[in-house]
Amino acid sequence: MTTAQEELLPGTRRALLHRIAVAQAEGRAPSLVAAVVRGGRTVWTGARTSVEGQAPDENVQYRIGSITKTFTAVLVLRLRDEGALALSDPLERHLPGTGAGGATVAQLLSHSAGLAAETPGPWWERTPGSLRPDLADVLGERPLVHPAGRRLHYSNTGYALLGALVEKLRGAPWEEVLRREVLEPLGLRRTTVHAEAPHAGGWAVHPWADVMLPEPLEDLGLMAPAGQLWSTAADLARFAAFLSGGDERVLSDESLREMRTPAAPAEAADVTSGYAYCLGLEVRHQHGRSLVGHTGSLPGFLACLTAGVADDVSAVVLANCTSGPAPFTVAADLVRIVAEAEPRIPAPWQPLRETPDPAVLELVGQWYWGTAAFALRLRADGLVSLGPLSGNGRRSRFRPQGDGTWVGLEGYYAGEVLRPVRRPEGAVSHLDLGSFVFTRQPYDKEAPVPGGVDPEGWRGIG
Repeated sequence: MTTAQEELLPGTRRALLHRIAVAQAEGRAPSLVAAVVRGGRTVWTGARTSVEGQAPDENVQYRIGSITKTFTAVLVLRLRDEGALALSDPLERHLPGTGAGGATVAQLLSHSAGLAAETPGPWWERTPGSLRPDLADVLGERPLVHPAGRRLHYSNTGYALLGALVEKLRGAPWEEVLRREVLEPLGLRRTTVHAEAPHAGGWAVHPWADVMLPEPLEDLGLMAPAGQLWSTAADLARFAAFLSGGDERVLSDESLREMRTPAAPAEAADVTSGYAYCLGLEVRHQHGRSLVGHTGSLPGFLACLTAGVADDVSAVVLANCTSGPAPFTVAADLVRIVAEAEPRIPAPWQPLRETPDPAVLELVGQWYWGTAAFALRLRADGLVSLGPLSGNGRRSRFRPQGDGTWVGLEGYYAGEVLRPVRRPEGAVSHLDLGSFVFTRQPYDKEAPVPGGVDPEGWRGIG
């Protein structure tokens, strides 16, 4: 257990332990280890095991399966931030001759490239990667099963291509680039391509009998960027803190926000279940919360890392069984337990550190889009926010562009330009937001309201 664990109340710690104990017992897992992160620090770890006195701690390795994809996505975003590629680039521009070169980098990251889910031939997770020595062996004769960009179709082979892309642009093996650019800067010393003691063994538990069978532990070869890694609860807790807050040595907070933004076309079933895929991350909705992270599985192992960004609580769950406890459900429950028992205490309000530009301060206050009332506020971080005074509606933060205009950062107005329009004498006439006119009074006659304003003005029903 970590010393920081004492930061949680005893009742919270017991509720967390109870949840993983139920998961291990009812899921019939040989062992299960979990961690909770709050405020960028690990505040709780716990474990359960079927072998008395041999419970794993947070430094025992488990295979993490598809959580590996998030690490690969970080490498690709680093290349983008350096200008080595654009997310809109077709794969063919950087990695020619794959047969899937028309798909863009963003589509590969978001599982919308139309690629097949699995490799042809024998089940790649239980067979050695040497059976697939070339990308042609990974993709097969029919790599595409859907038109690119049309739908979310989870593809392990797509991340094999992204790993090959990293190798091509870096001129070094994927695992070497990962270690140098992500693992070492973040201090993830127990996250490795191959198992390093102490590590858990992978087991299959018989569905109708309390007996077990060892699962093979294969080197996945070219499929490694999709699911090869081993890690620990402690390392994944550090990685969760990075995914929530960023680390400029690896990836900026702005790029991580982009990674957390849904990027794949949603299927009707996904909308109903509250699931979306981003750039190497999944978004799921549980207990009224938006949770961002990734699940993972390989024969013998189950894993989940998920973060409630709004609550500033993340959870990691690792188990060494092929099926059993549902790792996302358990992790989501751990987030809920902490968030509800010990709600996040907001940081103290802070004013702007610098004197605001009078031209900006002149813009704040109430505005009307037609008859709908909105408020424009200047924030302590130098951004402005626009949103309805009451109820639901379009809202966004805006970043200054240095020329008197502002660009939207999220929602309907993401990428749209907010432009204050002044009268000849210098006073603000209205705000132009993507052709929408916001005025100080509803349908102000002095502003260029599209369609004009009835000259007789407001009236009653008679």
